[in-house]
Amino acid sequence: MGSDTFTHRFAAILAIAVTATLSGAAQTATYDAIIRGGTILDGSGNPRYDADIAIKNGFIVAIGNVTGSATDEINARGMFVAPGFINIHSHASPDALPTAVNMLTQGVTTEIFNADGSGAVDIAAQLQRVSTPGLAVNLGGYIGFNSVWQTVVGAADRRPSAEEIERMRGMIAAGLDQGAWGVSAGLDYKPGYFAQTEEVIRIVDVAKNARTNFTNHDRVIPETGFSSRAGIDETLAIGEKSGLVPVVTHMKVTGREKGTAATVIASLAEATKRGRYTAADAYPYLAGQTGVGALIIPAWAVDGGRPEMLKRFADPVLRARIITEAEEAIAGRFGGPQSIYLPRTQQELTAVMKEMNAGAGETILRILEQGPDPGAIIHFGAEEDLIKILQHPATSMACDCGATTATRVHPRFYGSFPRVLGRYVREQKILSWEQAIRKSSWLPASTIGMSDRGLIAVGMAADVVVFDPNTIIDHATYEDPALPSEGVKHVFVNGKLALEDGAATGARSGRALFRSPHMPSRATHIDLRSMKIDSTSRSHAIRIDLTQGAGVRDAKGTLIVDGVTYRPGFLQVTRDWATVSGVDDAGHAILLTLDLDKRTNLGTTIVAIIDGREAWRTQHPPGSSSIRGL
Repeated sequence: MGSDTFTHRFAAILAIAVTATLSGAAQTATYDAIIRGGTILDGSGNPRYDADIAIKNGFIVAIGNVTGSATDEINARGMFVAPGFINIHSHASPDALPTAVNMLTQGVTTEIFNADGSGAVDIAAQLQRVSTPGLAVNLGGYIGFNSVWQTVVGAADRRPSAEEIERMRGMIAAGLDQGAWGVSAGLDYKPGYFAQTEEVIRIVDVAKNARTNFTNHDRVIPETGFSSRAGIDETLAIGEKSGLVPVVTHMKVTGREKGTAATVIASLAEATKRGRYTAADAYPYLAGQTGVGALIIPAWAVDGGRPEMLKRFADPVLRARIITEAEEAIAGRFGGPQSIYLPRTQQELTAVMKEMNAGAGETILRILEQGPDPGAIIHFGAEEDLIKILQHPATSMACDCGATTATRVHPRFYGSFPRVLGRYVREQKILSWEQAIRKSSWLPASTIGMSDRGLIAVGMAADVVVFDPNTIIDHATYEDPALPSEGVKHVFVNGKLALEDGAATGARSGRALFRSPHMPSRATHIDLRSMKIDSTSRSHAIRIDLTQGAGVRDAKGTLIVDGVTYRPGFLQVTRDWATVSGVDDAGHAILLTLDLDKRTNLGTTIVAIIDGREAWRTQHPPGSSSIRGL
């Protein structure tokens, strides 16, 4: 081989190597993901705008005209980009949480389960157990009043002793200490149903200092003529008297009171005016799903649990009484048996009645005698009421569903959030896009106290949904409830693509989420607000002087922590509390909270969460900081 040939070949190899090196350098990702050219609805209710979003290490680190490259680049032109939706009334099945396809295709990135007072009383152990296989979405839990009551009092209708009351208070407090996102109850369900109002207040007011919420499936009882309004009033009273934010969960107006939603909404507004912020959540359907006997069989008949109930069914005199009272409940609550559908057998109750040649009450008893309660879809409401409830500014969207692989369920498990956006925003225009996104993201986050999700802003967790506003819609029906929705294109959970081009990626980037003592339940607030502190201790130096006006996307001013300057994101404020997100030049995300909780004389608690982990917390003397906005 001649020397010239060798030289040329060596030069060619060297050129290829240099080219490859330069190409690799040029392609080195600046970010983990960039969502380019989308129209951003940031969750606050502020007007939409067009921008790119850059994601790194699970956080939003840049918004605007983003240069550089990323491992994943999403073309979002013509699409809406919003915070991942937060379902604060979840009945997720643990075995479905590693995939959660039915929730991701709705744009949901966070679920809060143990709704209606259900779930484990050891929240930490429960979340550890459920999270072990991995989570496709984020997951948090309530501490359930019904579970606590059943653990201590049992299934019988009896009064708890003073010692038992204290034991239940201790269990509620322990659940909150473990990071529960509030106290949930289902006072319409036995045995929680047996608790008297004053007993409920006495038990849950242990949570007052936690500044959290009490969310309740309202108790609708024969003594009030099956009045849903009376049940809502009880929820409001429990919240106000116990010092918690009352949340009317899956709010509805049923039976003979249909058409009175305006009166119910006015009662919520009046409670807020009295000084106790009051909220609600709702799903976009006129039917619910529960046990076929849960809301129909009278409470006295189930006293002691299923074995005692079956004994009473077998007594001819008691059976006749149970049938009469069950039929009164069917008429008073749901307008008659034609409102009841059995998804397991895909039959109307009236068809089963015909097969059995029996009345509604007798048919229900026979179904329950055959085995475990099969569940029912029960129609209850009026469209005009639903629209008013959805429009109420303090109503979050929550599907009363959750991650599932089941197919004979309520269509809300597959369609709720796209149904709101497609049917009630695009088609009926009862809400603006901005309003509906706020109700699906920042509003539910604030209602339960969450502060690092629900908004598109630098420093916030990168839970993001990209959807097509022209096509998003639900397809699930009562007859075919597992039909997937369309229009949700991409979903990021903690910065990882969990849904790409409408298909689940299999990513298990969800996290177990825990509430801290410095995350109060609160109203959303976007008027002029400010946050200020200039203080140096032996361990930390903080200089913050921020303001954010109505309609402004980001806070303006100074955010310096321990010598590091952060670009501020969104400023959230309530009475004596504020938090702001931000990012430094190296792409590290911060969430800094000032808590001036005046129930103590400890001064200002400052909590710094950096890159998703609490870095430190410290106390500064009274008067060292100020928060304005409420």
